[in-house]
Amino acid sequence: MSSSGISLRPVDVNFSLKDHIYDVLRSAILDMDIYHPDTDLRLDERTMAEQLGISRTPIREALVRLEQEGFVDIQPRKGVFVRRKSLEEILEMITVWAALESMAARLATTEASDEEIASLRTLAAGYSIDKVSANIAEYSEANIRFHQRILELSRCQMLKSIADGLFLHMRAVRARAMQEGDRSNRSVVDHMGIIEAIELRDADQAARLVREHTMRLHNHVKRSWFAVAGRALADPTETG
Repeated sequence: MSSSGISLRPVDVNFSLKDHIYDVLRSAILDMDIYHPDTDLRLDERTMAEQLGISRTPIREALVRLEQEGFVDIQPRKGVFVRRKSLEEILEMITVWAALESMAARLATTEASDEEIASLRTLAAGYSIDKVSANIAEYSEANIRFHQRILELSRCQMLKSIADGLFLHMRAVRARAMQEGDRSNRSVVDHMGIIEAIELRDADQAARLVREHTMRLHNHVKRSWFAVAGRALADPTETG
C-alpha cells in the first residue's frame, strides 16, 4: 500500500471502459493505506484521466458507482475523496466479520476435505515470526489470503459473498493494524492454533479461536490509533 495517494496505470483502449475503469479505480483505492494520516485522499478527475489516458466521463461514472458502494465521497465544491470509515463503523464491521468467519471455521470442520484443510497449513508455512517481522507488507497479503481460504472451506457461498463484500472495506484496516505492536507475531501464533482445531475437526474450538482472533483486532482498534484520531481520520477533508 502507498501512503502518498492513488496511483493508476494507463488503460488499454480495447477494454470496455465502463466496467474496467470502475475495476481499476476500486483496485487502486484498495491498495491505498487510507488510514495513514499522511495519505492524500483527494481524487482529482483530471489527473486520473491523464494517468489512464482517457476522457473524464468514464471516470465520473465509476466514481458515482464507488460512492454508492461506500468507497468515496463526492462533495460539491470540495471534490472527491476516498472515504475513511468512522471508528463506530469499523468496530461494527470487525464484529460482523468475527461472526461470519467463526461460522465459516465451524463449517470447514465438517465440509472441507483433508486436502483442502491442508491448504491452510501450506499458506501459513512460509511465515515464521522472524520472516513476518522482516516483511510486514507481504505477510499482510498472506494473512488476507488465509482468512479468505477459511471462508472458501465453509462451502457456504452466501456466507462467503457477504464476507467478501465486508472485507473490501476492512482490508485497509487490517493492513494498517498489522504494522503496529506485536500484532503480526501474534497473528502467526493464532493461525497455527486455528489450523490445528480445523484439522482435528473440532468445530467449537475452531469457531472460538477464529472469533477471538478477530476480536483482538477489534480491541486493538478500539483502544489505540482510532481511539485517539478516529474522528479526524473519518473526515478526508481534514487531511486532503
